[in-house]
Amino acid sequence: MANPRQPDITAMLAAWNCGDRDALDRLTDIVYPELRRMAHQHLAHRRAGESLESAALANEAYLKLVRAGGIRCENRVHFLALCAQIMRRILVDHARRRGFAKRGGNALRVPLDEVLLVAQARGIEVLALNEALDALARIDGRKSRVVELRYFGGLNIEEAAEVLGVSVDTAKRDWRMARAWLLAELTRKHDTAGS
Repeated sequence: MANPRQPDITAMLAAWNCGDRDALDRLTDIVYPELRRMAHQHLAHRRAGESLESAALANEAYLKLVRAGGIRCENRVHFLALCAQIMRRILVDHARRRGFAKRGGNALRVPLDEVLLVAQARGIEVLALNEALDALARIDGRKSRVVELRYFGGLNIEEAAEVLGVSVDTAKRDWRMARAWLLAELTRKHDTAGS
C-alpha cells in the first residue's frame, strides 16, 4: 500500500499535464528510482550475455512516460501498473529486435517467479510469456493482468488487488490460477516445439 509520507504522484502528474515543468522534475525524483527498482527486479535473473541492463530499461520506460504526456492515474499503485505495461512492451520489443526465436534456441530466459523457477528449474522466454499472457487475456483478462502487475510491475498482491478493484483473496486466487495455467501453457508449447 502507498506510504502516507510519500509525495503524491497523482498530484504531480496532474500538475505536469497542466504544463508545470517543476512538477516533472519532482516527479522524476520519485518515479525514476521506482522504475530502476522494477527494472532491476525484473532483470535480476536474465541469462548471461543479455545486453539489456536495468538502467537502460528504466531509462526507456521513463522516456516513454515523458513522451506520452497526458498520463492520468488514480494513485501510485495505478501509476506502477502503467509502468508494468510499459516495461512489458519494452522487453517484448527488445526480444524481437534481438531476433530471438519464438521457442527454444537462444531464448531470453526470464523466470516467471521464484516458485516456478524452483519447481520447474526452467526459464521462460519473454516472447513466449507474452504470447501466453495474451492467450490467457482472451480467456480471463483479470488473471492475465494480475501476472502483468506482479511479474512486470513488481507489485505485491495487495497492490495488484487495489489496481484491479478486487479483494486480496480474489487476487491471490487469480495469481495461483494464472501461474498454473501459464505453466501448463508454456510447458505444452515447449513440448510441442521440441517434438
